[in-house]
Amino acid sequence: MIEAVIFDLDGSMVDSMWVWRSIDIEYLGKFGIPLPENLQACIEGMSFSETAAYFKERFSLPDDLDTIKADWNRMAWDKYANEVPVKAGVRELLAYCREHGIKAGIATSNSRTLVENVVQAHQLESCFGCIMTGCEVEKGKPAPDIYLAVAKELAVAPENCLVFEDIIPGIQAGKAAGMKVCAVYDEYSVHQDEEKHRLADYYTYGFRELIEEGVLS
Repeated sequence: MIEAVIFDLDGSMVDSMWVWRSIDIEYLGKFGIPLPENLQACIEGMSFSETAAYFKERFSLPDDLDTIKADWNRMAWDKYANEVPVKAGVRELLAYCREHGIKAGIATSNSRTLVENVVQAHQLESCFGCIMTGCEVEKGKPAPDIYLAVAKELAVAPENCLVFEDIIPGIQAGKAAGMKVCAVYDEYSVHQDEEKHRLADYYTYGFRELIEEGVLS
């Protein structure tokens, strides 16, 4: 029985993955560094802080971690507030959850600044009983830490939670937490679709179908 749904943010709840490729190109360009083709695969699932540490070490950046993160937040702020849409069916699914007493949370590898920015921009603050970032737990995805922390905050047993994730480390994190996982279609992870289908309990292109099929019942 599903008592809580937990959304990953980027690529799962909102269409935002395109933002980070453009930011990475611009940010590394300041240091005269071209964007490596394998960068996204290397940082998938890392928390905001873990990603900053990875960038600093891999690219020998002169800035400290707080400066790196502040620069990323500044570069992404306007895009998250004005250019990042909520995925189709998310509002309907949240309305269904509210009507049926199902709790909702967010477990994101992004920064608190940006997740709160996008939630406020779409007037979704009242929908979520918990918003947790990867920087607030010991290990980022694929470790289960963040999902277990959100379930604890929502006071719901892990086995009664349904996770929405668009990338493999996130799916692995939800499964490692003992939760049901629904893989979410996203253009930026379409090359992983076969593996996503294999690892997850469900797969969705638009969330409304989950209501129609009774997955949350």
